[in-house]
Parts: sequence; C-alpha cells; structure tokens
Amino acid sequence: MCILLNSKMKLQILNNIAQQGLDVLQENDFSLSENYADVNGIVLRSHNLTELKISNSLLAIARAGAGTNNIDIENCSKYGVVVFNTPGANANAVKEMVICSLILSKRDLVSGNRNLDSIDIDSKDDSEISKEIEGMKKQFVGEEVYGKTLGIIGLGAIGSMVAEQAMALGMNIVAFDPGLTVDNALRLPSSLKRCTAIEEVLSESDYVSLHLPLNQSTKNSIDSEKLKLMKEGSVLINFSRGGIVNEQDLLEVLEKNHLHKYVTDFPTKNLLKRVNISKDVMIFPHLGASTKESEINCAVMACSQLSDFLKSGKIVNSVNFPNINSEKFGTHRLFIANNNEPGIISKIAECLATNKINISEFVNKSRGDLACNIIDTDDEIPIDIVLKLEKISGVSKARLCY
Repeated sequence: MCILLNSKMKLQILNNIAQQGLDVLQENDFSLSENYADVNGIVLRSHNLTELKISNSLLAIARAGAGTNNIDIENCSKYGVVVFNTPGANANAVKEMVICSLILSKRDLVSGNRNLDSIDIDSKDDSEISKEIEGMKKQFVGEEVYGKTLGIIGLGAIGSMVAEQAMALGMNIVAFDPGLTVDNALRLPSSLKRCTAIEEVLSESDYVSLHLPLNQSTKNSIDSEKLKLMKEGSVLINFSRGGIVNEQDLLEVLEKNHLHKYVTDFPTKNLLKRVNISKDVMIFPHLGASTKESEINCAVMACSQLSDFLKSGKIVNSVNFPNINSEKFGTHRLFIANNNEPGIISKIAECLATNKINISEFVNKSRGDLACNIIDTDDEIPIDIVLKLEKISGVSKARLCY
C-alpha cells in the first residue's frame, strides 16, 4: 500500500470525538471526515468495527478509551493495521465512579433521596416535614467503608488509583493481578496486600472491584464458583466490562441473597428487570468515563498517537504491535509491519541493497507473532520499491512515512 506524500492522509472520525483531539489532527494537516472510503486511519470510541472489511489503505485505528473489544484485533494484525488505545486517560473518572459506588452500595442514599418525593409538602409545614423525615431515617441506616476490606482484581491505571484512594478512606486493600507491570508495582502503597490467587481476594473482601480487560481468558471468569467464595453480604463492583461476570450465575447468587449488591456500568435486560424487584443491583448507564476531562484526555491521547504513527512510524500504546520509536537519521523513512519470523529482516535489507538504497538507521521491534521496523535513508525511495517490500513473504504492510 503506497501513499503519495504530497497528498493529505484521510482519517475517518466515528462517534463524537472531543474537538481538542481533532485539533491535533487538523494541526498536523490530516483530512477528516465521517464518510471517507479507503481511509488511512480511523478514530473512534464505541463504534462497532468487529465486522470491518479492512482496505489496503488502512494503516491504523485509534480508540479513544481503554477497551478495544469493539475492534477485530486479530484481523487488524493480519493486515498490518496498528490499533491504539488510551490506557489511563480516563482512569481518574472511573476511579471517582468506583469510590462513589463503594459508598452508595451500603449507604442507600439514592433510595433515601427518592423517598422524599413521597412527602406531601403542600399539606405540611416545616416542623411536620422534619418529623416525617426523622421517622423514615431508620429505613436507610447504612454501613461505612472505613476499616472494611476492598479487594481489587486488576492493578492497572484504574485499579492502582482506586487502591490509593480507598486507603485514604481508611480501607484495607487486598489485590490480585498476574500481569502487574513494574511501573504500576512501584506506584502501589507498601501496605497493600498482593495475593497470589483471585480466590484469595474474593474470600477476604467486603467489597470487590473488577479492573480487567474483556478477552477470551476473562470472559465469564467471575462465575458461580468464584461468586460463592465472596463473603455473605459483600458487594461486587464492575466498571470493566459486563461480560467479565457470568450474568446467569450472578443472578442465581443474588437470588439466594448471598451478595448485598452488584454495582455495574453495563445495563442488560435481565439486570434492569432485577432492579425493578430488588435493591441488590445498582446500574449506571455507562457513565464511568463520562466526564468532560476524560473525553478530552482520551481524544487528545488517541489522536496524538495516531498522528505520530502516521507521520513518523512511532508506536506507543498499541494493543497489537510493539512500541517503537527512533530519531530521524535520514531524509526518507520507511515503516514496515511483518510477521515475527526468521529471515524477514535480511530479505528487507537485501531488497533495499539490490535497489541501491543505503540504510542510515534500522530499528526492529517484536511482540509475540508481530514485528515492525523503522528504516531511515538519505536515498530516494521510489514507490515501486515500497511495493516490492510489501510483496516479501511475511510482510503485511510497507509504506513511506507521511
């Protein structure tokens, strides 16, 4: 796939992306539209791209948010399309929602507020209203979070922030994350107890908060067996993805009054029905990251990453390709995506040498089955050479950087 460098790259904007993010793309001379065909890049939030037919022109997709289950990552990888997300950009917004839910789950403030609507204010004076309110207070006696134990499953950007904030509220923290990064581990408070198994967290906690991506290994992972390990009267909070909790198993556990409450940001028909008959489910309409600040942060981060990649080949926060970056050591730059297989790099170098293109800098990075390369040169690279590179077995994408 070749792009004429004297023409603007076309980017498709799906969903409502904050203007501050779009400004980044416009300032870098990209052409934006909702309706382009054969686009070079896509920016989206929740739009479903799982059935997307990938064109030869598509180079990258940037998701303004952390989850990418609305994108067919496997297919994108096959065709050398880099998929970006924005981990941590909405972390503070979700963290605040989790802390709010911790308190609301056993302090029935929402029902207490709604109950005020039953007071006949037209027929009563302030003293009568005050007396009636004092009488109804007993219905809404709750519990404090201070001194209780919060279990956190997943200590990424959001989970680690929740842990820190909950400790400030006087809670004890136990946590499990088999994929904890060194950077996140260093940020965690020393008083946090790290468990070696998820079962340990579930059995010790008064509250459990899930912070996991939705994938094949996590889908329905909180099932009947794990739910029964939770303390009787405990609270499960899920602001990750609805599919992590097996809904049928959850409803059966709730029916047996084992959990005090399930709090989530992902409404379903069955859960909404449950709200109408019981107080053991609290649902929000997917508001976890719905703040002005979060939407701006996600948009700017997604658009900046996409812009940097299209212009210079730089990759950061890709969910399928490795991070890669290099200072420019030549007049011209190639970006090549390929399978991580022996012999491909030598074939790329041989192709360039045969066509009398001298390499000034060659950076290769790999991640699992995928790899990518940034190649700088002072020699002109004709379009036909780029096409030859892309025809090398195992190369999925080759292009001149913008």
